[in-house]
Amino acid sequence: MTWQERYSGHLVNAFGLPRLELVRGSGSQVWDSEGRVYLDLLGGIAVNSLGHAHPAVVDAVHTQLTTLGHVSNFFTSEPQIQLAERLGALVGHPTKVFFSNSGTEANEAALKLTRLTGRTHVVATEGAFHGRTMGALSLTHKPAYREPFEPLPGEVTFVPYGDADALAAAVTDETAAVVLEPIQGEAGVLVPPAGYLAAARQATSDHGALLWLDEVQTGIGRTGAWFAHQLPWADGVVPDVVTLAKGLGGGMPIGATLALGSAAELFQPGNHGTTFGGNPVSCAAALAVLSTIESEGLLEHATTVGAQLRAGLEEHPQVVSTSGAGLLVGVDLGADISAAVTAAAQAAGFIVNNPTPSRLRLAPALTLTRQEAQDFVDAWPTILEAAGVSS
Repeated sequence: MTWQERYSGHLVNAFGLPRLELVRGSGSQVWDSEGRVYLDLLGGIAVNSLGHAHPAVVDAVHTQLTTLGHVSNFFTSEPQIQLAERLGALVGHPTKVFFSNSGTEANEAALKLTRLTGRTHVVATEGAFHGRTMGALSLTHKPAYREPFEPLPGEVTFVPYGDADALAAAVTDETAAVVLEPIQGEAGVLVPPAGYLAAARQATSDHGALLWLDEVQTGIGRTGAWFAHQLPWADGVVPDVVTLAKGLGGGMPIGATLALGSAAELFQPGNHGTTFGGNPVSCAAALAVLSTIESEGLLEHATTVGAQLRAGLEEHPQVVSTSGAGLLVGVDLGADISAAVTAAAQAAGFIVNNPTPSRLRLAPALTLTRQEAQDFVDAWPTILEAAGVSS
């Protein structure tokens, strides 16, 4: 029996049939069950920030698991406290943290936090993706995700992403929060216009609402800064809530809801909880990720290699433009050919993602080498030709 038959026979059909059965990885390379090797330019959708089997993460997990694997939140551990301290230092403002297991859970906690303001209205954006639990789904725009589960909780107004005037008009004295991705990921790596985050900060401040930045995909060095809202074009905006996950654990499941300033005092005992959130093993892995990004200069590296990728891919006439920051790269193909290009890339030994019919998303490990990036750029014309795209 093939792995495809076994998968279809025993796993629910929530994802469709997987493209490959992967058996091992090292750095930015993965191998499938038939022995073929691929350059992983998706990184588990921005999760494997240090690539596969990075020694720092392996050592941290092994050491912690042989020391203390799990405690309930009746207790704490040194990795949990240390990670909370470290995240607060990276944000650069007084911060308290709630740890969970995923980005969806981090956003669910943040949504509950907004309710503690006494308000229920939230402004979100078209094209946004914030998760698939019922609360997080209420903030996720895509109708195909939402409609099977309506009515969804909450009072949510969606406005066009990047339109500062529409956002300001939607915020009232009844608004609990505005939630934004500093760069939209699932929408195809869309970067907002200059001044957009500052306008959101002004609108929320004017009405006593929280500014909540979903950095699940953009955080932890992905964009060449610890957080995308620290990039120069973000104008020094200080949010009230930041949500993280994906790259924070380097492959281990962890989410974090960061509450800044007065928002840090909203949660009180009994307001929220988690069994596995903040467990010592995931926290130890996250500490190893942060330490390695810093010690190996990966913020600067991500900026340099990301620019190399964007410049190389833009040279093909089929590419309308590229977008993103650091090693979060979007490619606008100008036509609904992204599925064919993704398949052709896989056949050529490269794993990429097509979040929309006309756009590709790359989110490789921050350790992707310049040579590996160049290998993809060199193969790019052949990939497009195999996808039926003429030059």
